Amino acid sequence: MRNKLIPLIVIMMSAMQSFGCSHSDNIVSVSAVEFEKAIKADSVQLLDVRSPQEFAEGHIAGAININVQSDDFRQRADKELSKDSTILVYCRSGRRSMDAAETLTELGYKVVNLKGGIIEWNEEGLPVKAIK
Repeated sequence: MRNKLIPLIVIMMSAMQSFGCSHSDNIVSVSAVEFEKAIKADSVQLLDVRSPQEFAEGHIAGAININVQSDDFRQRADKELSKDSTILVYCRSGRRSMDAAETLTELGYKVVNLKGGIIEWNEEGLPVKAIK
C-alpha cells in the first residue's frame, strides 16, 4: 500500500508547485493526465458532482455521483465518503467541482480537483462509461 501512495503524494506535491493550492490548503487542482494517475492510487474515492442525467451520459469508471447542486449534498457526501481517503472530484468543466471541493474541505476532506472537468478528460481521449 505504501508504494501505491507514493505516486499520489508526488502528484499532489507537483500540482501544488505547478498550480498552487486553489482556495484551500486541502484542495489541489490537476490536469486530466495527473487525475488519471491519482485514480490508480490506494485510499482514494472518485466523485462526480454533476447531475444524475450528466452522469448517465458518461462518467469516469468507478465514480460515485452526488450532485453538488442538490440540497442534501453535504449530508450525502458526509455519509458516503470516507475522511480516510483523498476525494478525487470532477464535474463538466471544473467549476462545480471546485465548489464541491470547497464544501468537502469544510467537512474535513482532502480533495484533488480535475481542473478542466470531464471536458478535459475527453479531450485527452481518456475513457468514460455510460449508463444504458
